[in-house]
Amino acid sequence: MSFLDYDFMQRALIAAVLTGLAAPAVGTYLVQRRLALMGDGLGHVALTGVAIGLLTGWAPVWTSVAVAVLGALAIDVVRARGRASADVALAMLFYGGIAGGVLITGLAGSSAATLNTYLFGSITTVSADDLWVVAVLAVVVIALAVGLAPQLFAVCQDEEFARVSGLPVRLYSMLIAVMAAVTVTVAMRTVGLLLVSALMVVPVATSQQLTRSFRTTFALAMVLGVVPSLGGVVFSYYVDVAPGASIVVASLIGFVIAWPVGSLLRRRNARSLNGEDPRVTGAHVPTEQHPHQHDPACGHPAVEHGDHTDYLHDGHLHAAHGRHYDEH
Repeated sequence: MSFLDYDFMQRALIAAVLTGLAAPAVGTYLVQRRLALMGDGLGHVALTGVAIGLLTGWAPVWTSVAVAVLGALAIDVVRARGRASADVALAMLFYGGIAGGVLITGLAGSSAATLNTYLFGSITTVSADDLWVVAVLAVVVIALAVGLAPQLFAVCQDEEFARVSGLPVRLYSMLIAVMAAVTVTVAMRTVGLLLVSALMVVPVATSQQLTRSFRTTFALAMVLGVVPSLGGVVFSYYVDVAPGASIVVASLIGFVIAWPVGSLLRRRNARSLNGEDPRVTGAHVPTEQHPHQHDPACGHPAVEHGDHTDYLHDGHLHAAHGRHYDEH
């Protein structure tokens, strides 16, 4: 644990925790909307913001946030229009972002080594000021992702249903895009702009192997984001490699471990659905005699089934003549 004696490692570990929480939180919504590669594109766009910061002398974190947010809004507008040429427009935006970043960096007189710290992450470049910015942005993203989870999930799952329900779909859609852009900026010092998309997607994919509900997937993905982030930073300290690569490889190892477990769980559920478990198939299964005589005057809710009537009591369905049936 000697690495904790160094200030830069303390800052890097804090940034890793914040990144590991924020990236999967936003990535869950992106995966739900089938926009898993959006983070990768925003990383290209944010590189131009970093270069602008190097050219103007402003903090690259803030300039990359501004450019990434503009790029995210442009991506959302193009996606919402749904034109056949949308993928071409997005490709040009992504390529223009990374080309503009390299060009402006050259004009600023900086070397390619400077860009590498943002492209692949660097634990030694996380200053105290950067950490405060990362902390504020990450907390805002996590608070929005958790606090607005029902609304954001509704928009990601079915936009038409969300619109009919009265939700401002366009506003929430743009909010997800902005959150993704901010998350890319938060992660650029630990994971790097080129690999941030992996931290937004891989923990979510791993969580989906083991869970079924959105809420459980969301929570587990955040845990699976923090563990490889911390492990990757510590590993990079001892082996002297880029932390971004270490974090992503650790996340992929987690997916490789979870995949066979998830396959086993899905096969077991499939066997249940094929009729081995009658409670899952929906069949009425007669069990023991029930002492209470159910009839229209007993006061229990009646459940009509076409050819007969059951009565709901203590979470189970009961026939009118006292037979007990499991709920289906």
